[in-house]
Amino acid sequence: MTSSVLELRDVTFRREGTRILHGIDLTVRAGEHWALLGPNGAGKSTVLGFCGALTHPTSGTVDVLGRRLGRVELQALRRDIGHVNPRHPLRSPLTVTEVVLTGITGTIETPMRWVPTAEQVRKARSLIAGVGLSSLGDAIWPTLSQGERGRTLIARALVADPRLLLLDEPTTGLDVAAREQLLETVDALAHTAPDLASILVTHHLEELPESTTHALVLSHGEVVRAGRVEDVVTTETITRAFEYPIAVARENGRWSARAVRDPHAATPAPSLVAR
Repeated sequence: MTSSVLELRDVTFRREGTRILHGIDLTVRAGEHWALLGPNGAGKSTVLGFCGALTHPTSGTVDVLGRRLGRVELQALRRDIGHVNPRHPLRSPLTVTEVVLTGITGTIETPMRWVPTAEQVRKARSLIAGVGLSSLGDAIWPTLSQGERGRTLIARALVADPRLLLLDEPTTGLDVAAREQLLETVDALAHTAPDLASILVTHHLEELPESTTHALVLSHGEVVRAGRVEDVVTTETITRAFEYPIAVARENGRWSARAVRDPHAATPAPSLVAR
């Protein structure tokens, strides 16, 4: 059986006495690509915090890349985890190549007195080309579009050869063309990095990459359903999680969601995506 890169067992989490998560179980194996779905407040960000070794559970166990949270030096563990966050807080005018290289140091800015090797620069430029930005290696961060930034951050996340890739709403702020370009980049990872495991958080079913293999649906801090994506992302499960009648469809590998129309209503129900 393929080795697991992430295991959550009976995980609970409380913040200031309020239960955020209760009894979460999740196993992610090498080469699997998971979607993390659920309404606002369901606990998705907290689960992603466990996956990224940023948050400790109140009870239960979290093993990331074979190392248990609470028994391992977190900074060292995080270097083996790639993280794509569209709210990347960079303020300096670094070039695309320099931004990608900060994935090696695990920093936002380029560390003082740190000089990358020629091999590291070569690898960064190869990844930049791989995400379709070969002509922008010397472009500076403030001049990039949101879509170009998103693809730069994917290259940054991959430069340190992570075993686990976390994508936190990576299509936030993108127009349709930029969204599709980014999803194509994510889909390509299934071929260019076949052993890489990933977890993608989104509020919109149409933003699930075609390469998604599994899904975890949360509601009120509990698992509604988890497993193969075709078994989990269904009308029944999404309706239950979002507590609203939502019809789910899949065509050519991509998902969509709409409100179920009430034939007795005076006006049709509005179009809806999973938010």
